[in-house]
Amino acid sequence: MSLPRFNAPNLGLTPTASEIIARHLRDAIVSGQFAEDEPIRQDDIARLFNVSKIPVREALKRLEAEGLVMFQRNRGAVVTRISEPELAQMFEVRVLLEVQAIRLAVPNMDETTFASAERICEAFLGEEDVGRWAELNWQLHACLYEPAKRPFLVGLIRSIHDKLERYLRMQMSLSEGKARADQEHREIIAACRAADAERAAELIETHINGVCQTLYAHLPNRL
Repeated sequence: MSLPRFNAPNLGLTPTASEIIARHLRDAIVSGQFAEDEPIRQDDIARLFNVSKIPVREALKRLEAEGLVMFQRNRGAVVTRISEPELAQMFEVRVLLEVQAIRLAVPNMDETTFASAERICEAFLGEEDVGRWAELNWQLHACLYEPAKRPFLVGLIRSIHDKLERYLRMQMSLSEGKARADQEHREIIAACRAADAERAAELIETHINGVCQTLYAHLPNRL
């Protein structure tokens, strides 16, 4: 029997319960609503979303893979704490990857790249929602690295960015953090426009190291 033709919804595009829960928990973690080392009670989350614990556990497993939560014996899922040495290593790897990405990308950039980057800069400067700053920051970096045509490399960079997002929000909310980021972004774009890959790489390295140093100056009071 053949089914009649009608506009059926594409259920493959419908987010599952675990995806929805993971998204809300991810936002809560990176925004600081959950503190480092704080347990995430599966029963409480299940009641909040009116679901069984199965999709909650699936959501937490997703976040574990992203490095945002970890499972501990007798405590269940807790928000991951990143130590200062681990944080330093993540920024060190960011420098290595992003310097290489910008070097590969600059020769392939065109006016479309620059227009998109400048549009993101304007959105970043005019945005008042702290939660959007890290998102726009990533959009700009991704825009500059995409011409490298190295999706695996950009994927690695994105995975580190996701783990660091809660710290990036903190850094940009500090005095002059947002204004400094905007200025440095525009200097990087200018170097890319000039087709100076080495200058762009130098600016990327300085930019990332500056973020790390600002965080280190404030972390002792937080961790």
